Amino acid sequence: MPSHPRIAVLGGGAAGFFAAITCAEGLGKSGSVTLFEATPHLLAKVRISGGGRCNVTHSCFEPAELVKKYPRGGRELLGAFHRFQPRDTIEWFAGRGVATKTEEDGRMFPVTDDSATIVDCLMSAATRAGVNIRLSTAVRSAVKQGETFQLTLGTGSIEEFDRVIVATGGNKSSGGLAIAESFGHSIVAPVPSLFTFHITDPRLTDLAGISVENATVTAPGTKLKTDGPILITHAGLSGPGILKLSAWGARDFAEKHYAFPIAINWVPPHTRDSLIKALSVVREQNARKQVTTFSPVAMPQRLWERFVVAAGIPTTTPWAHVSNPSLQALATQLTAAEFKVDGKSMFKDEFVTCGGVKLSEVDFKTMESRKIPGLHFAGEVLDIDGVTGGFNFQNAWTTGYLAGVACAG
Repeated sequence: MPSHPRIAVLGGGAAGFFAAITCAEGLGKSGSVTLFEATPHLLAKVRISGGGRCNVTHSCFEPAELVKKYPRGGRELLGAFHRFQPRDTIEWFAGRGVATKTEEDGRMFPVTDDSATIVDCLMSAATRAGVNIRLSTAVRSAVKQGETFQLTLGTGSIEEFDRVIVATGGNKSSGGLAIAESFGHSIVAPVPSLFTFHITDPRLTDLAGISVENATVTAPGTKLKTDGPILITHAGLSGPGILKLSAWGARDFAEKHYAFPIAINWVPPHTRDSLIKALSVVREQNARKQVTTFSPVAMPQRLWERFVVAAGIPTTTPWAHVSNPSLQALATQLTAAEFKVDGKSMFKDEFVTCGGVKLSEVDFKTMESRKIPGLHFAGEVLDIDGVTGGFNFQNAWTTGYLAGVACAG
């Protein structure tokens, strides 16, 4: 490394900012860090994440547990999380005046419940560290001449740097993927992860906004199984239980062109058999009550009514008149209801892709390319994605930090 190294960071999102700040703080006055952002907007995803509150990380402090939240990249991140994990993220922000809080499900937010708190913290940290930010400046291509990288900007001008950190995100239009490919890196084709399911089904019609706190979702014909809250939407189903399944099944579902069946157990830990027994007891003890008005399971009333009807039981039937076959049909609806997915919508808060730079081609101690010395990667430009809950940001902070430390060293 020269005595006054010049570092370029491509991408003004979470990973790019964290890499740039870490590197600039490490270099001090003995080097320069320039961050290039192709659009006029910095930290766009940070601003909208968590409904504008910014789900900054997750309170999972055991790396071995944390890596289980990544459908792709978990194995590679294990060592990385031993170097920088959610506890370090919390301390990093606390050291710069941002206090965080933990919600019941483990998600962590700034106590202000305002993503602007995180954005302002990152912006001021970058300014204090002396990061030179260049907005609306795309990097079109990069080549390496000897020990120096030559970056061609959108204006046509060429600038030279000693090291480059690519943190341009994971979508197909990411300029970073083209640059990585030009240096001989393999790119795993990006496909969406974290999406909601389009389902047209009379059992769900006009129930938008109704949610079930805990359900189990499977994709028949696969080993995929997730659990968590489910939300009925105008278009079908959403909520953490669905989003997690979409992440784990991202490649499978893309290959099926987003047309596949799912099965839902709305009342775990009940199985079909245990529920038949429970419903039989209800039938004996509440013989005169109407099936539709007396539900023995924790479920919104309107949804329960839909399953009663779907089981072929007339709405005014008293429990005493429910036949064994009807009881079995109702238990099936509640524990193994099949729905046909016929499309997807991206989850608005977290546009996430799986795919990107092939992980075996990157050294996860330093995030440096195994092909091109001095070229580093951070964030979603890599073939890494996490489930919803702050895990994608933690990947950005961790890989950005490691790339920044390496480039300052």
